[in-house]
Amino acid sequence: MKYVQVIFSPTGGTERAARMITSVWSESVETVDLSDPAGDFSKYRVETEDIVLIALPSYGGRVPALATERLSQIKGNSANCVLLCVYGNRAYEDTLIEMADIAKKCGFHVAAAVSAVAEHSIMHQFAAGRPDEEDEQKLKSYAGDILKKIRTKATDGELQIPGNRPYKKAGGAGMVPKAAKDCMNCGLCAKQCPAQAIDAEDVKKTDSGKCISCMRCVVKFPYSARKVNGGMVAAASLAMKKVCSVRKDCELFI
Repeated sequence: MKYVQVIFSPTGGTERAARMITSVWSESVETVDLSDPAGDFSKYRVETEDIVLIALPSYGGRVPALATERLSQIKGNSANCVLLCVYGNRAYEDTLIEMADIAKKCGFHVAAAVSAVAEHSIMHQFAAGRPDEEDEQKLKSYAGDILKKIRTKATDGELQIPGNRPYKKAGGAGMVPKAAKDCMNCGLCAKQCPAQAIDAEDVKKTDSGKCISCMRCVVKFPYSARKVNGGMVAAASLAMKKVCSVRKDCELFI
């Protein structure tokens, strides 16, 4: 038996929350990185006795289509899985129930589901510093409860997960980062872009049709070399201030 975390975490918030859970399960956890543009996920094998955490961010209340495409290549082989939806303190809406549907189509048995909050990947003032110590305590407590449920084989029955079918309409790439004046054309952003939306030969060119606004190229790479439109961010921040300013808590569905 092995413990596995299947993660799509372009800016790191989802991965931080995931590790808070899986660190309780085992010191040895395999990671499948769905944000790796070079990954061949159809080759990854899950055994029936494995315990798998599927950790994805919520983009506008839905699962990112790119994550769906890559996760769908993994065969669950009836293994128990735990869903972790991470969102930027607004709302995750239909993300968890969509994750459950995807996991079931892959052949996983959904044993539990968790929602958690991480710092917003575009408007960093919302949920700044999260997941924090309070989140960590809750997520680790959830991890223990989930493991106990799986080990005692108390996973029969349909898990009640919030969300709607049909899902809400998915939005497009709202903000496409552009190369700033400090860009050195090193090509690192193009190499690690999960959607391969940045031209490797000229990183000042971005395919807006491929870009998923994940913000990896803004957050992860040096010199502040890529940015989003400041006016658009300011307008979005103002529109979301009321709904995003009240702290949302982690949730467990078990």
